Amino acid sequence: AAGAEGGRVISPATPETLLRHVDEERLVDTARALVDISSPTGHELELAEHMRVLLAELGMSVAWQEVEEGRPNVVGTLAGAGGGPSLMFNGHMDTSYSGSEPHLTGIGFKPRAVVKEGRIWGLGISNMKGALACYVEALRALLDAGVRLRGDVLIAAVVGEIEKTQWGEEFRGRDYRGYAAGSRHLATHGGIADMCVLGEPTEQRIVLGHYGAMWCRIGVGGPFVHTAFSEGRLEENSIVRARHALDRVLEWIPEWERRATYRGLKGVVNVGSIRGGFPWRLSRTPGRTDIFLDVRVPPSMRMQDARGTFDELVRGLREDHPEWELDSEVFVTAPGSEIDEGHPLIQAIDRVHSTVFGEPPERDAVRWFSDASALTRYGIETVNYGTSSGLPDPEGENLDIEGLVQIAKVYALVATEICGVDG
Repeated sequence: AAGAEGGRVISPATPETLLRHVDEERLVDTARALVDISSPTGHELELAEHMRVLLAELGMSVAWQEVEEGRPNVVGTLAGAGGGPSLMFNGHMDTSYSGSEPHLTGIGFKPRAVVKEGRIWGLGISNMKGALACYVEALRALLDAGVRLRGDVLIAAVVGEIEKTQWGEEFRGRDYRGYAAGSRHLATHGGIADMCVLGEPTEQRIVLGHYGAMWCRIGVGGPFVHTAFSEGRLEENSIVRARHALDRVLEWIPEWERRATYRGLKGVVNVGSIRGGFPWRLSRTPGRTDIFLDVRVPPSMRMQDARGTFDELVRGLREDHPEWELDSEVFVTAPGSEIDEGHPLIQAIDRVHSTVFGEPPERDAVRWFSDASALTRYGIETVNYGTSSGLPDPEGENLDIEGLVQIAKVYALVATEICGVDG
C-alpha cells in the first residue's frame, strides 16, 4: 500500500528497489564516454549529439535548442502520469579548458578518461560530466525498477556555462560566450520546471547560496613616445601610472571584502589581467594600460550596488589624477543565487542523502558561479548539490567512483520524493 506524506506518494519498497538498480559499471561507462568527447566552450556539438542519443534511449522526448549555430542545448523530458511537480536535472557540457593548454599536462586536464584506483580522471569529469552521467543513470534506475512518476523529469545538457566572456576586438565569438548563455536560452525557450538540481561538484554538500561575478576594467592613459625621447618622463608611462592605480585597488579590496560578506565568507577580488604595451616594439611607451578585476558579489547584494561601489573607486582615482585620462567599464554582471533552506527540494535532498550516506548533508556557501544564477531568475528554484570535486589535484579533474554511484542514488530518490510515484 502506498503512503502519503506532504503530497508525496511513494511505495515503501521504492527506495530499496532503486538503490539496487543503480549500476556502477554502466555509470562509469557513461561518464567515460562523455569525457572522451572534447567539448570546450563553443565546441559542444559532438557531445550534444551524444547526449541526444542517450536521452532518446531512455524514452525521453528530446528537444534540440540551437543557442547559436553548432551550439545546441539538449533537453530530454520523461513525461509523468500527472499530478506531481516537475524536476529538472541541469548540467553544462562545456569544459573549463580545451585539453591543449601547454601548462596543464596532467591526465585530469585531457579529454580522455582514465580509470585508476577507484577514480575517473579526465577533463570535465568533475565540472560537470560526472553529474550528467549520474542524471542518466538515475533515470535508468527508475525505469529499470518500473517506477512511474507523477511529475515530469527533465535532463537539460546545456552549452556555455563556464566563466568566460567576450571582450574588445580580440576576444570575440563562440569560444568566449559562457556565463550561463545556454541556461538563459533554455529557460526562455520552453526548458522550464518547478525546481532544479545542479550537480556541480559540492563535496556532497547542499549549497544554499553562491556569489555572482562583476568583471571590471580600469584604463590608464599616457604619452606614446619613442624610448629615445622619454628621458625624465617615466612617471607619465601608463604602466607606471597603472602601478599606482593598482596600489589604490589593493587598498580598496579589504573594504570590499567586508562589505561583500555572506554566510561567513568574505568578499573576494582577483586582479585577473593587466594589459599594456607592445612586446614586439618596446621602443615605444604604451598609450594605455588596463587593469582587469574579477569582483565577487554576494547574492544578497544588487549588482547595481556593487557597480556603484566600483564607480566610487574609479571616481576617486579620476579626481586625484585627472592627467591620467582614466576610463573604466563593467563588462560582466552575473548575479549570484540562493535558495531558502526550507524549500521542498532541500528537504527532499536532506531525507534521501541521509538514507544513502547514513547522515544528513552539510550546508555550504561558495564564491563560484553557476547556472542557478539564470534559472532562479526565471522562477526555477535551483540548488547546487553534487559529488566531490577532485579539483585541487595537480594532475587535474577526477572523481571518486563510489561517490558518483552514491550521488546517482540520491538523484533517483529525489525524483521520487519531488515528483511523486504513480500508483
